[in-house]
Amino acid sequence: MNNRFIVPERLESPRLILRPFRDEDWRALHEHYSDPECTHFTFGRALSEGESWRALASMVGHWHLRGYGPYALEERASGAVLGTVGVWYPNDWPEPEIKWALARRHWGKGFASEAVRAVQAMAQRHLPGPPLISFINSANAPSIRLALAVGARLEREAAFRGGLWHVYRHPGDAADAANSPSGGTIA
Repeated sequence: MNNRFIVPERLESPRLILRPFRDEDWRALHEHYSDPECTHFTFGRALSEGESWRALASMVGHWHLRGYGPYALEERASGAVLGTVGVWYPNDWPEPEIKWALARRHWGKGFASEAVRAVQAMAQRHLPGPPLISFINSANAPSIRLALAVGARLEREAAFRGGLWHVYRHPGDAADAANSPSGGTIA
């Protein structure tokens, strides 16, 4: 682990590698960010190539400002970047959260839940304080299903950016996160 970060820079799970972003990763992330269905509940619109690059740059910067951040989610078998999963805490968020964002063609294959479980286990080992949240727009049914599938529980509702959002609290027991069917290990 690098001394400037408070969490490992790399995590592994059976099918995935969660690693730092590289400059060229913006192209794979643009598949997600340019899809209006993927960004409907976050940005409210598709992003341009330049905006996708800036989104990647903000995630890289997050690591340097907070000591942790979102990972590039790489499929072990192909080396393809599927999206991002990791700890995210913008200055207007209620608490640090586990975020996820995968290109639509990777939905429904269990990649997000496998990656989230690896992040849950890592956070229990390395991030003090209460278990992390996921801050989800109340109309985002797919993300709500994922939060529930990885053991998060609805804690409260909050008005945010003109809408109603849900705070889902992730499990607080490191053993539960690590021993889940897709639990990850730290590399």
